[in-house]
Amino acid sequence: MRIRVAASLVVASILAMSEPALAADKVKVGFVSTLSGPSSALGIDIRDGFLLAVKLNGGRLGGLPAEVVIADDQFKPDVGKQLFERMIKRDKVDFMTGVVFSNILLAGLPEAVEGKTFYLSPNAAPSPIAGKECSPYFFAVSWPNDAYHEAAGQYATTKGFKNAYLIAPNYQAGRDSLAGFKRFYKGKVASEVYTKLGQLDYAAELAEIRAAKPDVLYIFLPGGMGINFIKQFVASGLGKTTTLLVPGFGSDQDVIRPVGEAMLGIYDTAHWGIDLPNAANKRFVAEFEKEYKRLPSVLASQGYDTAMLIDAAVRDVKGNFDNKEALRAAIKAARFESTRGEFKFNTNQFPIQNYYLRLIEKDAQGRLVNKVNGPPVFVNRGDAYVQDCPMK
Repeated sequence: MRIRVAASLVVASILAMSEPALAADKVKVGFVSTLSGPSSALGIDIRDGFLLAVKLNGGRLGGLPAEVVIADDQFKPDVGKQLFERMIKRDKVDFMTGVVFSNILLAGLPEAVEGKTFYLSPNAAPSPIAGKECSPYFFAVSWPNDAYHEAAGQYATTKGFKNAYLIAPNYQAGRDSLAGFKRFYKGKVASEVYTKLGQLDYAAELAEIRAAKPDVLYIFLPGGMGINFIKQFVASGLGKTTTLLVPGFGSDQDVIRPVGEAMLGIYDTAHWGIDLPNAANKRFVAEFEKEYKRLPSVLASQGYDTAMLIDAAVRDVKGNFDNKEALRAAIKAARFESTRGEFKFNTNQFPIQNYYLRLIEKDAQGRLVNKVNGPPVFVNRGDAYVQDCPMK
């Protein structure tokens, strides 16, 4: 009897191996992002980077024809949630991506997890998902919410700044940002201010900064919030006495374009730079400028990398999306050439990577650009929450 059962199992195994997996005839990606309003430049850059990768791949991802379903979340969590639900349940997408803001992601992500649809994040990566609430269906292709701010805090400490003033909007990423800065900043925090998400007038905050007289001001104000703040900060003259330090996206190309010369000399921290010398980045920067007639931002690079990661995973599973564990393993293997150089995931499916100090200066053509300034602030940095994630 034992021999017969064993033989039956062997036959079943052979049949299973000989039976070809059903491969899809195309790959369908749901892309939800902020594409209108004051913060739309962020979503547009992610979208354009993603679509550039698809175009350079001949309209394919992993060798399959690619259909990208794009929708605007209008900077509203309830709209984002509805779009996630529609794309997963009605449109039957194979992957989800695109979201800029953490509050919108936290509203929509449960739809992806429930629908067993992998969400590859080109930006928002809230700290709870890095820790206890980690999910096999969530991958951060960008950076943990705290990371840029940790690097900024480390730089402020290294520079010897003694008195810091901190500003961020009052939502998950805003709270994560200042927590990250304080984790590595060893000086005094004069004040920690949380503004309304989407606020565009900072006259009251600037008056308080003038009174506090900090030697460094750190702000996390993405999109139109940051553009308006920097314009008002420069006009106030506070830059003569207070050093402004920002996260990478806070002084990137989408901010440089509307603000202009006043951006010269501002430092920021990021995991990517336009001048990183690897071959994938050189190709990306050249092709992005050729396609869109503007220089790419860190968000554009994240959108591009996300598409290239999907491309690699689809190729590795040969278009068989039904085997979720195999697809997850293919995504986690990250066998693609990233614009940031080496790319690898930690056990919580957040990246381990370098973080750099960047400085806004003029290139050989007289354009304002963000260039890497010196060696990395952090080398192979993961995140502060991975030990709380039960995944292996």
